[in-house]
Amino acid sequence: MKPVPDQNNTDAGGKKNAAATAPRANTTNDLEIKDAQIIFDAVWNDLEHERGRENLRFPKELLLLGGAPGSGKGTHANFIQKTRGFTCEPIVMSSLLASPEARRIKESGNMVGDREVVGLLMRELLKPEYADGVILDGFPRTQVQVECMKMLVAKMDQLRAEFFDTPLHAHFRKPTIHIMVLFVDEKTSVERQLQRGREILQHNEEVRRTGIGELLEERSTDFDVPLARHRYRVFKEQTWAALQSLKENFNYHFVISEGSIAEVDEKILAELRYQSSLELDPRTYDRVRTLPLASDIIVHARQDLVKRLDSYETEHAGLFERVVSFIEKKLMPIVIRHAISGRADINSEDPLFDDPLALAMLIDTFSERGYHAVVDLRRIEVPESVDLATGIIKNRVKKVHHIHVHFQGAELRR
Repeated sequence: MKPVPDQNNTDAGGKKNAAATAPRANTTNDLEIKDAQIIFDAVWNDLEHERGRENLRFPKELLLLGGAPGSGKGTHANFIQKTRGFTCEPIVMSSLLASPEARRIKESGNMVGDREVVGLLMRELLKPEYADGVILDGFPRTQVQVECMKMLVAKMDQLRAEFFDTPLHAHFRKPTIHIMVLFVDEKTSVERQLQRGREILQHNEEVRRTGIGELLEERSTDFDVPLARHRYRVFKEQTWAALQSLKENFNYHFVISEGSIAEVDEKILAELRYQSSLELDPRTYDRVRTLPLASDIIVHARQDLVKRLDSYETEHAGLFERVVSFIEKKLMPIVIRHAISGRADINSEDPLFDDPLALAMLIDTFSERGYHAVVDLRRIEVPESVDLATGIIKNRVKKVHHIHVHFQGAELRR
């Protein structure tokens, strides 16, 4: 009988050994967690010795992207990257494990196991381009890697506390960790794997025929139904459990990625909406949390606008009539002339708006009709007389209201 390799070993593509898929009685047993501690401590001690503690500067944000085969990690990674504002490309573990360093490990007769995976990744994360945040595509895959990720975040928190009151504090910010799992059922996964295989074959045939472009990797799982099913089941039995175990520790996002690309992007966007209480440093959040969220103040904005307009009519009918008349006769002809651009800037010296209530009525009236109006007051000193004996110039103050009206402009075609 062929011996079963260590479950934690991975190949150069970051995939589990096929023979390592036999289920274990308990993938989170004490021995495995102890192994994770040994692995992490060895990697961490090497890094601290090589670079110095003050240079262990890991990204502010890590988004761990996992998913079933055919769930669209590659398809949606760029959208996630833009949504989170990352300026660097994702770290794809399968590519990292095909690096020269990983090849040297394999050429020396060793497997690229969890120790090597964690070491390669942590060194990669120290690169300056990842300082603000990065996507990790394909990590973690095993329970040992999960435990190592938890230990890394604990070390990041420890470094933040250690350097908080030093000139280096800006390099050790509060870490934000997101787990994003894209999921499809087995039927969809197999169909997408086989579809990808057909597309890769067509592409490679065209490259060979024309000599233009680069050949893409042809995975055996993309051409064989039993192999495609096996790959999906390996994910469910191993990687799925590893990712699920992080739910209690970090921000967890589960997205059913069946449907169109646009539909899945919308689901991802909804999952990743900014939450300042989770991402800001606690002291920063305490400083700003007393200010209301925009989403809170707009909830009843329409109802409040209706109440104000009705109160103008019932309690200040005369002034309200004058404001509406001014808008109709003086402002709307100018606004209409700017219907294409959707923006009109108008100056007015009418004393009507010396009354702050009149200004409020003007803004609310425009809002009710679907416009956005902003008014600012400028005081301009205008010379009025000169005292010839003293040379003193007497000025009068002219008040000019600048009224800015914005709305959806027309779209013209040539």
